[in-house]
Amino acid sequence: MHHSHESAKVSASAERYRTLLEINNAIITNLTQDTLLHAICKALEQVMPVYRASITLYDPDKEKLRILAISPDWTTDYFRAGFEMDVNQSHTGWVVKQQRPLIRRDIETEGEYPIEPRLLEEGIRSFCVVPLILEGIGIGTLNIGSDVKGRYTEADAEFLLQVGNQVALAVGNMKSYQQIATLNIKVERNAERYRTLLGINNAIISHLTRETLLDSVSDILRRIMPMFGAVITLYNAETESFRYFALASGPALDYFRVGREFSRHDTIAGWVFDNQRFVIRRDLEKEQKYPNDVHLVATGIRSDCIVPMIVGGESIGTLGVGSLKTDQYCEADAEILQDVANQVALAITNMNAYEEIAELKARLENENVYLQEEIRTDHNFEEITGNSPALLDVLRKVEQVAPTDSTVLIYGETGTGKELIARAIHDRSARKKRPLLKVNCSAISAGLVESELFGHVKGAFTGALERHIGRFELADGGTIFLDEIGELPLATQVKLLRVLQEREFEPVGSNRPVKVDVRVIAATNRNLQESIRTGEFRSDLFYRLNVFPIDVPPLRERRSDVSQLAMFFLARFSKKLGKNIQSIPREMLDRLENYSWPGNVRELQNIIERAAILSRSSVLELERDLFPGFAEAVAPGGQNTSTETELSSRGAPASAPSTLEELERAHIAAVLNQTAGVVEGPRGAAKILGLHPNTLRHRMQKLGLKRGAHHAS
Repeated sequence: MHHSHESAKVSASAERYRTLLEINNAIITNLTQDTLLHAICKALEQVMPVYRASITLYDPDKEKLRILAISPDWTTDYFRAGFEMDVNQSHTGWVVKQQRPLIRRDIETEGEYPIEPRLLEEGIRSFCVVPLILEGIGIGTLNIGSDVKGRYTEADAEFLLQVGNQVALAVGNMKSYQQIATLNIKVERNAERYRTLLGINNAIISHLTRETLLDSVSDILRRIMPMFGAVITLYNAETESFRYFALASGPALDYFRVGREFSRHDTIAGWVFDNQRFVIRRDLEKEQKYPNDVHLVATGIRSDCIVPMIVGGESIGTLGVGSLKTDQYCEADAEILQDVANQVALAITNMNAYEEIAELKARLENENVYLQEEIRTDHNFEEITGNSPALLDVLRKVEQVAPTDSTVLIYGETGTGKELIARAIHDRSARKKRPLLKVNCSAISAGLVESELFGHVKGAFTGALERHIGRFELADGGTIFLDEIGELPLATQVKLLRVLQEREFEPVGSNRPVKVDVRVIAATNRNLQESIRTGEFRSDLFYRLNVFPIDVPPLRERRSDVSQLAMFFLARFSKKLGKNIQSIPREMLDRLENYSWPGNVRELQNIIERAAILSRSSVLELERDLFPGFAEAVAPGGQNTSTETELSSRGAPASAPSTLEELERAHIAAVLNQTAGVVEGPRGAAKILGLHPNTLRHRMQKLGLKRGAHHAS
């Protein structure tokens, strides 16, 4: 009997050593806490009942015990991995402090700590807790419990203590392993971070335009953090607003578009910008408080991370990423996004400087082109010639208005020299060192006039392959001369009115206003009051332009200047043609003075040039066929120098016209007869008369002349 008892004892002892060996093997092969505890419990069940089990670790800094691993069969939520308990308020704390096992044979009667009734709720009636001791220091506990009272003995506690020694060693190794793994993760994360920053740096170097910069940056960011879209906003101190500088992917809504501006008070970007600190919003639906947030939520954004862009200690805007998932971003994401933002901010600063330099270069080149055109253009006359009372009155007005910055509206028939008056005003103003840019509103097609005046951004319309700087922007600081203002389309008139009122405009395809300081001089050969009545010209624009009107007299109202002008043009063309023509016969000068000049000074210039080309001597020869008004012009004595037969053969009336209007009508009819009714082209009536084709048509309509009716006139 005694022998049988001893044999059973030895057998039980051998079983326990085999269990220890199994646990040792389990510890060697299981380096994660959950699999380790599972292996320990499986081995222990061979030698003692295990209803519930757990391992706790001691944190001396916090004076807390934390559950490292717990068996999967616990039913209450109270005990779980990560649960912490005060070392002085629990039975496990006593075990760690005392470094001795603790057996509770009946928790109901023996319990001392407030946590023990929680074990009863789980169905535990008795337990055994042993310390995990590593190099003489208590690092935690191994805990097993039973649903039966008095289940564990001192011998069980001794055996568990041996298991605990092995577990302590395993946990120590595990902690070292985790520290190494954590360090490796940290090193790899830092390496990835630097790789990302290097990639972004390369992207920035190779993409100097805003269209490609953010796309390149976001492609790299996607490798290290999930995102639905990214956005760069820039701050405008003048308007206290943010503007979308660039967008990558994300919602294709009209609200989110490059160039849109919104108040600093409408967006979280304002707070980020001011405080120079990142913001992470983990649940945007709950955290939204700015008007912009409503639009973000509407597009499906549920979490975002926004960081400031800082250059030289000053905020210039923000960089943000958004996700369709809640709780997507953490502090580590914000840190790397901040690193990226620092580089992007520098790139944008460089990019703006690059664009400003490119724009300045383009402006200088364009100004140079316009100035070269000015030099090449053979103006109708470089100097104002004449001293008639009508002309001197105009020049007095020029002297009065030139030093001011007032808008001037010059009235006058085609060919009277309105552009010359505009130049005289500019040259006598404080703006004379800046360019005077001329725009002929009737010479630009209606579809391009707005782009020509105000410029356009790249991609504004088909064929807009690059940014075009308009005449108004080029004239900044100088003067713009808008000739034939009455031909301006109504849609463009609205924009011109805004320039006159607010000194700003928006290029075609842009909503970013451009401020300019430009003096406007306009000219017209039309009756703008009549155009207002017919709905072709805006009355509000007319009153803005008509600040200081100047009427340039037609040549027929300054007949005393004709001889002087004729001699001026003769001197110019003689030199230009390499001829030595020195005089004009008196009879010819008399005829020139007595002609009505419907084409004004330009017509006179053309006739003198024509005569100079054909003259063979030192005296200008003006033949009848070269001068359509030769038959019309009368000698000083008032007698018509041509016979009735000559007049009739040219289609002119048999008797001299009695009024100026009849005289003009007869002359235009004669020229139309000569050109067989052709108005435009190198041999058309408009070319001969020195008129714009539209002006001639307008004059014909006014005089009651039809294209086919010249023979009958």
